[in-house]
Amino acid sequence: MSLDAVGLEVMGHAFASVAEEMGLVLIHSAVSPNIRERRDCSAALFDAAGEMIAQAAHIPVHLGALHESVAAVRARAPAPGDVFVLNDPYAGGSHLPDITLVGAVEVDGAVGGYGVVRAHHSDVGGMQAGSMPAGAREIFAEGVVVPPLRLTPDVERFLLANVRTPEARRADLAAQRAAVERGADGLRALAARHGWAALREAARDLQAYAERRAREALGRLAATGLTATDWLEGDGVDDTDLAIHVRVDIRDGVFHVDFTGTAPAARGNVNCPLAVARSAVLFVVRTLLPEDVPTNGGVTRVVRVTAPEGCMVHARFPSAVAAGNVETSQRIVDTVFLALARGGVPVPAQGQGTMNNVSFGGTRDDGPGTGGWTYYETIGGGQGASHGAPGPSGVHVGMSNTRNTPIEVLEMEYPLRLKAYALRRGSGGVGKWSGGEGVIREFEALAAMDASVLSDRRRHAPCGAGGGGAGAPGRTLVNGAPLPPKASTRLTAGDVVRVETPGGGGWGQPEPGGQR
Repeated sequence: MSLDAVGLEVMGHAFASVAEEMGLVLIHSAVSPNIRERRDCSAALFDAAGEMIAQAAHIPVHLGALHESVAAVRARAPAPGDVFVLNDPYAGGSHLPDITLVGAVEVDGAVGGYGVVRAHHSDVGGMQAGSMPAGAREIFAEGVVVPPLRLTPDVERFLLANVRTPEARRADLAAQRAAVERGADGLRALAARHGWAALREAARDLQAYAERRAREALGRLAATGLTATDWLEGDGVDDTDLAIHVRVDIRDGVFHVDFTGTAPAARGNVNCPLAVARSAVLFVVRTLLPEDVPTNGGVTRVVRVTAPEGCMVHARFPSAVAAGNVETSQRIVDTVFLALARGGVPVPAQGQGTMNNVSFGGTRDDGPGTGGWTYYETIGGGQGASHGAPGPSGVHVGMSNTRNTPIEVLEMEYPLRLKAYALRRGSGGVGKWSGGEGVIREFEALAAMDASVLSDRRRHAPCGAGGGGAGAPGRTLVNGAPLPPKASTRLTAGDVVRVETPGGGGWGQPEPGGQR
């Protein structure tokens, strides 16, 4: 290793600052609230070999799977300066609304690295506005499938011809392209300052350093044969529980999770590609490492994930996957944490364990103006408490790291009114340290529209830890009538959708004389 401790810190922040700037360019250039306000997007830098150098502090379910996107693009032999677009979950993507741009950075006439941005677009076609339909049985119902392709004007025209909101999608794609270009400029600026050979060596040093630190941390947690099972509550077609089973082995500084015993691929859309399962496991590993360990390709070297092909977390084409990225990823995290807790590893109690995905959309006839419209958001809830601290309330938990949509923006741009938005008092699990409170968010439809909800933890409450109590399960209601965890419905003007999100589990026995 050629960099000393100071050099590692300086270069680590230098690379990370480029990734952060990419993210800021995307956020401040996008027009859709889901990217501009909620920041449902991610950015990262990769080296020429396809290993991550640095990432911005964005969305875990995005970032952990970007390696697969770069690998898929590298298989297409990109030329320096090429920009590729993809969303195919079976060729480097996660689920169809997450459109990824991968730019091959030109340095001295060769590909010196890759700038990558992923953003959740609020519509990519499919059977229902918002492209998150609860009843999808195959991927074709969820939207247009884009394998890794060079982003040419013709490819963009094809993509925009298959969505309900082409102007918004065009603007957001332009913002993504600008972010990729900013990443290329930043990487070339670092090369001009330090020299390209020195920059490549610095990236390798940072990856080796992260791997060494990760192996050291995991070496102190050596454990084998830790198992757990948790449940997904239906798949949007069938409302029966689906098992996610894990076995965790930590040996020689490697964190291995095996999913043998997990349910076969479902008829609905809770399936996910193995890249998403790996992303969830990587998130758990990241929580076990010291904060100063950089997150890059070195950390991924200590993570091993295996699963039977064709099971729910290693789905085959053309299984539907829209909810797998957002809900199954959350349950994987919960299940791995549960196995670790049973093995005595100090981890937090379970958080809300769902993203509470809500989509609304209208056609040309019942939307504002002259075109169709779509809106998508996820809703925060309670985080699980840990040994020494209560769980935060009203936050996005686990594989999500987005913000909320401001009420003013929502009501100004869409035919929706927020009737209530508050913490759900009493929903956090009791304990020496209490779980975080969930959220109440109530939407009134001001016009006819379609609505879709993809959620979980409506039957199985988030578990406490160390003797702490469970958080309250969530509820979704339309005009007071409960909906299944995953459902699509038609709304008319005046209908009210109320989402009550789960609380987090508590940690430790409650103090004598009080519940919390």
